[in-house]
Amino acid sequence: LNEVVVASKAGILKQKKNTFWVDNYQKRYTPVRGETVLGVVSAKSGDIFRVDIGTHEAANLSYLGFEGATKKNRPDVNIGDIVFAKLVVANKDLEPELVCVDSMGKKGKLGVLSDGLMFSCSINLVRKIAKESCPLIPSMQDELPFEIAIGMNGRIWIKAKTIKETVALGTAILASEKASDEDTKKIC
Repeated sequence: LNEVVVASKAGILKQKKNTFWVDNYQKRYTPVRGETVLGVVSAKSGDIFRVDIGTHEAANLSYLGFEGATKKNRPDVNIGDIVFAKLVVANKDLEPELVCVDSMGKKGKLGVLSDGLMFSCSINLVRKIAKESCPLIPSMQDELPFEIAIGMNGRIWIKAKTIKETVALGTAILASEKASDEDTKKIC
């Protein structure tokens, strides 16, 4: 057959084995099942928390989506809290659904994040620093101890010993977006 492939958006053609995709600059996050995201709890209604994850519609997070949660033992989650969660339902026809446990029912690194600083960046920057080959995180770890949560929805949460260090790390991350790997090491 004479099949033709046509790109529907501008960007860089990428390939991994037999899979091809166009990597482009994307402003709005499109939910993808299995990805981790950072969100802000915007409302509580009964057994459900509504979480803003930067999409056109808020995601649902059940109180049972936390490790050890039962009807009597509810998690301490309040409006305005930042949660690091995994998408379990991501369909264009349904509201996104989140959980704060892995497939074994354990918390791991997911859950409510306290203190620290959350900021938004481009989805391309998140993809760049999430790659193992990116020198940004290891270079920053050589300079300062810190905790980081990277949401594939273009949000990053970071926490260091002091506010000054936290802001400096956030600034370094944002400055590395258009930098090469060598320049990234210099930035750090």
